[in-house]
Amino acid sequence: MLPISNRFYRRFLVFCCALVLSACTRLGPEYQEPQVAWLNKWQPDFYGQLDVDEAGSELDLRFWWHLFEDPVLDQLIELAREQNLDLRIAGLRILQSRAQLGIAGSSLYPQLQQLNGNLAGVESQSRGGDVPDDDQSFISYQGGFNLGWELDFWGKFKRGIESADANFFNSIDNHRNVQVLLNSQVAQLYYSYRINEQRIAIARQNAEIQKRSFEITEKTFASGQESELDLQQAKSQYLGTLSIIPGLQVLLIQTRNALATLLARPPGAIAELTPGNGVIPKINLVVLEDIPASLLMRRPDIRAAAWQVAAQSAQIGIAEADFYPSVSLLGSIGYSGTSEDSAPDSGLLTVGPGLTWNLFDHGKIANNIRLQDARLQQLIEQYQSTVLSAAREIDDAAIGAVKTLEQQKILTLSVAASERALTLANSRYREGYSGFQRVLDAQRAVFTQTEQEVINQGNHISSVIDLYKSLGGGWLEPTMAQIVPDDLRKTMQERSDWGDLLDTPLPPDPDGSSSISGAAHSE
Repeated sequence: MLPISNRFYRRFLVFCCALVLSACTRLGPEYQEPQVAWLNKWQPDFYGQLDVDEAGSELDLRFWWHLFEDPVLDQLIELAREQNLDLRIAGLRILQSRAQLGIAGSSLYPQLQQLNGNLAGVESQSRGGDVPDDDQSFISYQGGFNLGWELDFWGKFKRGIESADANFFNSIDNHRNVQVLLNSQVAQLYYSYRINEQRIAIARQNAEIQKRSFEITEKTFASGQESELDLQQAKSQYLGTLSIIPGLQVLLIQTRNALATLLARPPGAIAELTPGNGVIPKINLVVLEDIPASLLMRRPDIRAAAWQVAAQSAQIGIAEADFYPSVSLLGSIGYSGTSEDSAPDSGLLTVGPGLTWNLFDHGKIANNIRLQDARLQQLIEQYQSTVLSAAREIDDAAIGAVKTLEQQKILTLSVAASERALTLANSRYREGYSGFQRVLDAQRAVFTQTEQEVINQGNHISSVIDLYKSLGGGWLEPTMAQIVPDDLRKTMQERSDWGDLLDTPLPPDPDGSSSISGAAHSE
């Protein structure tokens, strides 16, 4: 090896330290979360149904479905959280973004660390001519190590980490949002199934009543006491009601299959859906523990939209760095020799800075900056649109819950009136004071009003579910055990070396999403 003086090492070390310390500039805008100008003035009262008293704070928004007090629903939601494939995919995307963050973090260290070498056996022969014949046989060998380190003078790599960091937290909020959607979908499908069960039961009950009327008119017509018109009208009404049942049964099976899909099960019977085992709840008041505007900004989809803005904001700084030269520290050390005693061995050491600067790009860099800025503004506008849509969902669900409850009270009275009218119509018909048409009209009214009452009850429950979903309720902080269940963990560890990433807990979400640099960095 060639001797290198200690003075050279000291001077080179001082030079490297000066370069590293000077590499502290960070180009591009600092991230600021978009402001929603109208939000502070938007404080709806949920159309008079909001209850923020201490008594109302007992309901945990994370488990809003407990409001229904239905153990079957509780069980189905728990099963869906354990088995749902979309939720698993969202969890795996957290792992993907975490690995991507590790890739971004590695850019701060020497990018080139390359060991090379070769070994060759050489056989040579020379014959003829004026030169004496010569045979040679020897072994040639050489080895070396190359190092290249682009210094982060302009903050390009730090901005890359910021962007990857934001994408990581975006994946966590997307996982939370999948939880919100999943819980509401399970609840919606479960109560849709129960409502269809009741509608089928009502149709069958009314079909039995109408069948008895049809049989009575059939007998009286055969005896000559009734006209054929009464007979055909009774038959038509009975068969019409009977024809509704197959369609409701199709809807029931389709709803069950949709619920099975959420549970990651093939189409078929769901043991938890025992007929008659569920109760359709009656809810008179929506109970909340916070003001709507505050709840709105905690929605996972809104937080995810903010992280998208943060990730894109850092891309502008990365693009701007291309305007300036890249400064690198380059070095290599090598050694070569042969087995020939007459040939000398040699060593080589090269160390020094390198500079690369694209002076003429014909507007490519400037246009790339504009492109990244346009993408940033699009995401800012998308964030505003997401907040606006969320506010609309809350208001739509709130008015739906209020008005379906009002309608339910009216329909309950209407059902009672139609049942009383049927009793009177039957009595007057038996006593000969009115024709059979009044009985048919009364039967039709009972069926229509009873079914409408059940349908509206389902609409009210659906509105309540939509309200809690629109408020972003129903998510829990994901743990690694939930993100990677035992079966997936075993498969992935057998396939690849995951180190401790499958066990390392997720970091807390930065407060306000304003300080994102390095918040979740994992090598």
